[in-house]
Amino acid sequence: MTEMEPETQSQFLSARQSLPLDSTAELVTRIAAQLGSQLSHVRLNGSRKPMPTTTRPAPARPALVAVAHGSRDPRALRTVTALLDLVRELRPGLDVRLGHIEIDEPALPAALAELGAGRAVLVPLLLSRGYHVKQDIPAAVADAPRLRTRVARPLGPHPLLVEALYERLVEAGWNDDPRARGGAGVVLAGAGSRDPESAADTRRTAAMLSERLGGVPVVPAYASAAAPTVPEALRALAARGRHRVAIASYFTAPGRFATQSAAHARGVAAAPLGAHPAVARLILHRYDQALAAAPFAAPQRELATA
Repeated sequence: MTEMEPETQSQFLSARQSLPLDSTAELVTRIAAQLGSQLSHVRLNGSRKPMPTTTRPAPARPALVAVAHGSRDPRALRTVTALLDLVRELRPGLDVRLGHIEIDEPALPAALAELGAGRAVLVPLLLSRGYHVKQDIPAAVADAPRLRTRVARPLGPHPLLVEALYERLVEAGWNDDPRARGGAGVVLAGAGSRDPESAADTRRTAAMLSERLGGVPVVPAYASAAAPTVPEALRALAARGRHRVAIASYFTAPGRFATQSAAHARGVAAAPLGAHPAVARLILHRYDQALAAAPFAAPQRELATA
């Protein structure tokens, strides 16, 4: 039988002398319970067991808000919706939402307002740096002062995009036989921007796609705001003896610019990136990058009006 600690034994004897019989029985019961609780933390060899640790539920992950441009072409919204369904399959339980910069619904400000005072990572479904990334998205974030946000990098340039571009070319009929590369070329058709960093990003993607195609020259071209245009790029490749030229559609989803660019094709014209598994993986990669970059800043405090 385990002996009482001296202090506990002294308390017991003192209390027993001053209490009636029924109160003494209650005291014995309480002391026995206390001793039992203490002994439950002691091993048979006399060493103390480690105290159990309480596990707290993991905090909810910030929502992923995919920021699309928007288009009057109804295929664009269907394509982006299918792409985000792939993202949800890859990351079950993640709150994935959609917001548009213009034209389509839901608009980005409304999508952010629905999150209230929560946390969100905005992932631009844009392929390079430019006005929308540098101006439109930060402006929408500033109009949601209660929301704690981080803004991820645009999707491009990245090897996963190059893999999706390559597979879209093959799907459209691109012959990747090394013996046919001598007269082949590719025009990488994008939207275009006046921002020089946007053009630098597209040139980087063109260089990576050329490497993926085994050295076939890839010339970036633009549907608006920048040069060369798609017809100009086609003529430049023809001048170099490249007459088997395909158009790679460097657009997230179908739309006016993608349709106009494909119309200039004299042969293979690939579909936009669309709901491709590599693009879905890249969206989650940008989300994870943004989460790891730094802690969420505290939400801005709204000033009280007088």
